[in-house]
Amino acid sequence: MTVPPDRGFSRRSFLKGSAAAGVATTGIAAAPAAPAGPTTFGPGLHEIELRINGKARKVEVETRTTLLDALRDGLDLTGAKKVCDRGACGGCTVLVDGVTTTSCMTLAMDAVGSEVTTIESLSDGDAVHPLVQNFVRCDAMQCGFCTPGMVMSSLSCLQRRGQPTVAQMQHDLSGNLCRCGTYGRVMQAIQRTAQGGGK
Repeated sequence: MTVPPDRGFSRRSFLKGSAAAGVATTGIAAAPAAPAGPTTFGPGLHEIELRINGKARKVEVETRTTLLDALRDGLDLTGAKKVCDRGACGGCTVLVDGVTTTSCMTLAMDAVGSEVTTIESLSDGDAVHPLVQNFVRCDAMQCGFCTPGMVMSSLSCLQRRGQPTVAQMQHDLSGNLCRCGTYGRVMQAIQRTAQGGGK
């Protein structure tokens, strides 16, 4: 079919022009950047920075080093106890970004970039957190082996719930074992702290 001159261009020329524009546009567009691969570490020691109790601390660890071992052996923060070493007793409990965490089951490298809070944060010379004072007043310590982890789980319970019920305390402390059976006294200490006692 002959296209009259006043029609401007044909359907065929329009399609050819569109195809050329598409190719030109595709050529100009930047290729998508390849996703960055994970950071890998070889064998041996690697220096990492952990934020512990509000301060940046550097420590050398292997890729297999647990947060518990980094705290105790690398940073001399021995409050968290190495008891079962398999996440079953809660003696090594610390807070990572405010969440109770068994530090024996957490790699130190996985804590990079997070805020780690240990039992050491609850005392500064003679100044002691009311929760710790109430553990003493309520005789919730007994042998003391589970106490650091129990205190940290209790602190998390208070921070999350404010005025926790007995059921809530039982739930939040369920990951911590007390071989002396002082759970009732631990809950008394939490209640006393929630009510403002021990300040």
